[in-house]
Amino acid sequence: MRSRLRAGRRLFLSAFLASAFLASTAAAQAPVPVDVELVLAVDVSGSMTAEELETQRRGYAAALVDDVVLWTIRRGHYGQVAVAYLEWAGAEQQRVAVDWTLIRDRDDGAAFAAKLTASRQSTLRLTAISSAIDYAVDMFDGNGFASTRRVIDISGDAPGNDGRLVTLARDEAVARGVVINGLPLMTTEPEVGRLHLKELDVYYRDCVIGGDSAFMIPVKRWSDFADAVRKKMLLEFAGLTPEPPPRLWLAHVGEFGDFCAPDERRWRPSWWIPAKPRPRP
Repeated sequence: MRSRLRAGRRLFLSAFLASAFLASTAAAQAPVPVDVELVLAVDVSGSMTAEELETQRRGYAAALVDDVVLWTIRRGHYGQVAVAYLEWAGAEQQRVAVDWTLIRDRDDGAAFAAKLTASRQSTLRLTAISSAIDYAVDMFDGNGFASTRRVIDISGDAPGNDGRLVTLARDEAVARGVVINGLPLMTTEPEVGRLHLKELDVYYRDCVIGGDSAFMIPVKRWSDFADAVRKKMLLEFAGLTPEPPPRLWLAHVGEFGDFCAPDERRWRPSWWIPAKPRPRP
């Protein structure tokens, strides 16, 4: 009888430990809840100079250790966000400079900033905004985080001239619940004047940004870049719907015009060969 009792106890203990182990394993694998999942998708195409690439990194790094930005993060429901930094150029040219990182406080922001400023990227050819959006959307899947707001920040200084049309990528991303905000860089450099589009802000408004309360902040001078990034993050982390003052435009609601496709095709170089579409999940 005693041996049966001991055997029963051992069986019960084994079952209890196995159950506890499975529960802890499931908890360890459960996505971390955050208020926002944010991909910072940054242009490193050939129209960007080394100094401009460095200005971009410093601007994003400074925003993630800014006192007001950190306070806004802490004021969220979970008090934490997930951020990744993606550099992009042509259709097959995307690089995750800093992978998904949990940002809760200054130490987290400083660690992200240190990785970012330590990273170096030379410029690449062409500008495939659509491919950047496609790549960024896929980054949300299985990233270890869960939220009700998934946001892609697209910054760039030219219209798309590689990959599929940006409106197709935008519409698919929005259909998957992703918001796309924009940071059109309207700083004209003499050596890349042929790539300059005077109405780049209109192009971003009509063709790039999309989703619930999507917006953009045009940057006219590089000296304004860091402040624009900070304002943009404050709005995204706070989950606010911005009012459209002169330099802050909401996405158009409804059907878009013919501005997007003809404009992109006009900027494609004469030797351009369409990239093969990336398989979609």
